[in-house]
Order: sequence, then structure tokens, then C-alpha cells
Amino acid sequence: MSFASFEISPITPFVGADVDGIDLGERPLSDAERDDVIRALSIHGVLRFKRQSLTIDTLMRLGRQFGELHIHTGISGMKENPEVTEIYSDETSKHVNGELWHSDLSCDEVPPLGSILHMRQVPRNGGGDTAFSSSYTAYERLSDSMKRYLGGLTATHDGAVAFGRFDPNKTYTRAVHPVITHHPVSGRKVLYVNRAFTSHINEVPREESDAVLRFLYDHSERPEWSMRFHWEDDMVAFWDNRCTQHLAIWDYFPERRLGHRVQIAGDRKPA
Repeated sequence: MSFASFEISPITPFVGADVDGIDLGERPLSDAERDDVIRALSIHGVLRFKRQSLTIDTLMRLGRQFGELHIHTGISGMKENPEVTEIYSDETSKHVNGELWHSDLSCDEVPPLGSILHMRQVPRNGGGDTAFSSSYTAYERLSDSMKRYLGGLTATHDGAVAFGRFDPNKTYTRAVHPVITHHPVSGRKVLYVNRAFTSHINEVPREESDAVLRFLYDHSERPEWSMRFHWEDDMVAFWDNRCTQHLAIWDYFPERRLGHRVQIAGDRKPA
């Protein structure tokens, strides 16, 4: 599929594309550019933009061109700019953001539509990739009988599953979403459960829920419909939380990795 505003090259057949010919920080996007990015995002799930020099202010400006900025409900943002999360790890880190496969903040009643991460510094000796998987393909590769079984089910997504180990005294958001959703732009169906946030399926006994979710987590994370996003300094990723999951691969300890992320507020519940 062609786009008038930029050139695009798929990274894999199922998820991810490189975008060339657009500068995200030089000026605000035109309406045509913004619309093309939204359409490309709904098709490829994650877009990669190389050689992008962004400040905190231009990152926030970029995010606001796609909607209001979503305040993270699990971890604190930057003091001066609470809409911005600093993604940082070094030799003192005990954990990193995104250590389990997840769709960002699916525990929120209206999860963020998408996330934009500007990577300022990558590990000098390699590593630090982010893995992305296609939740479109995960649904489409289910058997017809499994699709019918899951079609009427809902699941609880609980922030305490992901964040409770860091601060067990904090109250986290919880939400109930359909196990199978559809993307509001593409119209394609999506398998919408993930290992970091989904606690249980509501309409079946817990033992059945646990067994089904184990299968669905493994199925969603299969390498056949996943890709490894290799970062470089001053690279930007824009991913769609409505049709992808991702995992931060912490294979670079004790090196330093630094980036800043904004999340775009969703305008509707998963349906």
C-alpha cells in the first residue's frame, strides 16, 4: 500500500514497517501526513522512524497531533512533564519497563491508543531490542472452534498484576474487556489478552481460565508473527496498542539505555 506523504517498507509480512521521508521534529505534521501515519499504523502495528532529533517539547507536540496525551496509571512520569515517561536503565537497575509481553495499560478502562518512544541512547555493545507481535495475526491463526469459544468471553485486566510487585500498597486500575476486539480503523479482529495485565477470563472457572490464557499468551507471542525492533540512537517507534503486543528485551545489563515516551489517549473502550 502506498502513501503520498512518505515511503514505507514492511519489516515483516505481519508487523512493523520502516518510514522514510518524514521529519517528526522539524515542524508539525500536515493533516495529510497525520492521516497517512494513522492509516499506516493501523495496517503495520508499529512504525520505525530513523534519524529523528526530538526534544521533550517536540515529542509532546508530536503526540498531541494524534490526540490527548495519556497519563500513565502505573508508574510516575517526569516531574516537569507527567505525560512523559523516561525509559532508563543502567548498572544499578533491578528491572526495566516492559519485561513481560503486554499491550500498554490494558488495565485502564480506556487504554492508550498508541505509544511513541524516542530512543536517545542505545547500549554501545548491542542489545536492547523491543519485540513486537501482531494481535491481528494471533487472532487469525486461531482455529474456527477457538474463535467461536472466545467470541462471547471477557477478561479482567489488572494493573496490580504488572505493577503490584513494585508497590503492593498502591491501588491500580482494573478493567474488563472482550477477549476478541476489533480495530476501529482497520476493522480487523484482534486477540486482546496479554501476559502482563490479564488476570482471568470472567465467564469460566478459574482453572479453565488459567489453562486457556496460558495457551493464548504463548500463541500471541509466537515468533512467526513477531519481529525484533532494532534500535539506534535518535530513532522513534510509534506503535498501536490496539493491535500489537511488545516486550522489552533486557540483554544489555549493565549498559545504559535512555529514551522518552508519550502515550496517546484512546477515544473509546475496546469493543
